[in-house]
Amino acid sequence: MSRMEKAEQAIAKLYGDTAGALRQSDPEFAAIKERLIYGEIYAEERLDAGLRELLILVVAVTNQTMHEVRRHVRAALRCGVPPQQIREAVYQCAPYIGLGKTEAAVEAASETLADSGIPLPLPSGYTVEEEGRLAAGIAAQKAIFGGSIDAMRAAAPDNQKNIQDYLSAYCFGDFYTREGLGLQERELLTFAILCAQGGCEPQVKAHVGGNNAVGNGKEILLGTLTVCLPYIGFPRTLNALACVNEVLPEEK
Repeated sequence: MSRMEKAEQAIAKLYGDTAGALRQSDPEFAAIKERLIYGEIYAEERLDAGLRELLILVVAVTNQTMHEVRRHVRAALRCGVPPQQIREAVYQCAPYIGLGKTEAAVEAASETLADSGIPLPLPSGYTVEEEGRLAAGIAAQKAIFGGSIDAMRAAAPDNQKNIQDYLSAYCFGDFYTREGLGLQERELLTFAILCAQGGCEPQVKAHVGGNNAVGNGKEILLGTLTVCLPYIGFPRTLNALACVNEVLPEEK
């Protein structure tokens, strides 16, 4: 089966039809995009289809490409991803790209869910009380990164301890503790978000280690980079690949 045939099958399965606006306005670019993504990468990668769509969704949120956000919300639904998991994937972007950008994506995703007949708002995902955010966040950090979290917090100068508290209570307490996605899934999504941003190599390395600690080994990280590659480009992909290889070198 050719790349073109594989692409046609994948697009029909994910979106219900193969007639896109891009095919009408610029069929050559549409062919390049579709044959690489759907005819080649989708045909070769081995990630779960629902997880793949969530990974591409968070990259679309990071890139602020709202047409892709809507497209991959629809694709995720067709792959059987529950709406709550779609919402949680979008929420997971907030500590890394900022609240304003995430809010725009929340609105786009919500519109797409509503158009798909899903009642909104979705059930709450909170699992911790307001007073327990910090302690719950530190516990989530330690579950991923181990005892180094205590050392990092202790080493922070007095005038910077608030930043460490925000990191623990907001990034981890407000998001990693929510229902819908587990630590393993959230860590992989975070890896994709950081790779898509570029210029975050120290954080990428830290989360390569975090992913490995929660069970997302090198092959899963390489699969993630593969499905993200068309959307983040080669420079960011190769930089992230270097981080993966530095933290998890190839066995000789």
